[in-house]
Amino acid sequence: MQVGIGLPSTIPGVKAHDILEWARKADAGPFSSLSTIDRLVYSNYEPLITLAAAAGATQRIRLMPSVLLAPFRSAAILAKEAATLDALSNGRLTLGLGIGGREDDFQATGTSFKDRGRRFEEQLETMKRLWAGEPMGGGVGSIGPAPAQAGGPPILIGGLSPAAVRRVGSWADGYFGTGVDPTTLRQLYEVALAAWKEAGRPGTPRFVMGLYFALGPQAAERGSAYIHDYYAFHAPLADMIATTVLSSPEAIQMAIQAYGEVGVDEVALWPTIPDLDQVDRLTQIVG
Repeated sequence: MQVGIGLPSTIPGVKAHDILEWARKADAGPFSSLSTIDRLVYSNYEPLITLAAAAGATQRIRLMPSVLLAPFRSAAILAKEAATLDALSNGRLTLGLGIGGREDDFQATGTSFKDRGRRFEEQLETMKRLWAGEPMGGGVGSIGPAPAQAGGPPILIGGLSPAAVRRVGSWADGYFGTGVDPTTLRQLYEVALAAWKEAGRPGTPRFVMGLYFALGPQAAERGSAYIHDYYAFHAPLADMIATTVLSSPEAIQMAIQAYGEVGVDEVALWPTIPDLDQVDRLTQIVG
């Protein structure tokens, strides 16, 4: 099973230099991907721009927003941004996408929150057409550049509802889960797998899981403080997620084994502490 590492770009106060140095260290280590989660109304760095900067600082590691919140973005602009990042990174982009659950992100962009699921499916269809070189439609021509990966970057769809997971069958190349135990995650993947088979697609969808980690002195306390700040909009959710932060080598090793046993192809470990030694500590565990 592959192990990816998240960038600390969502942690308040992290320095731009440290984000890029983090990327370089990860690229030199055993990690399969660099990922970053997405919010708008928060003091995080914008994910695609951050990954573009990371692409210039790295050579081989894959780039994976996990997940980017699509419905408050323009489908045409998102398609162009993703194709550009894929081309500039020589085909290293895996595009994790979801619909989002914070209404203020949509208020900030003047987009509708209630019908975001329907609009998301329209976006997926539009982006795939544009990556194939087809015109936008309605009298609007094609939008380049061509992505490095034929047909566009692989798409992972994140979500915990059956409706969200079923979209994998028609629109994506895999499922990205987070916040659930291995048994529940496998049940969600089975929903994606059933939708995949119903669509008559060969093979199986990719299976990826995101987990938070913190290592070193006072790791649990420092990790919990960040989680409670990031999820302050929903205190019970923050309390629940804080209990799942992996704060010891043993906990990380056990989690990797447990998710591997239910068929996960890759675990993305997201940091809750921005110190560069987190990359070194995690390398020692998974290397």
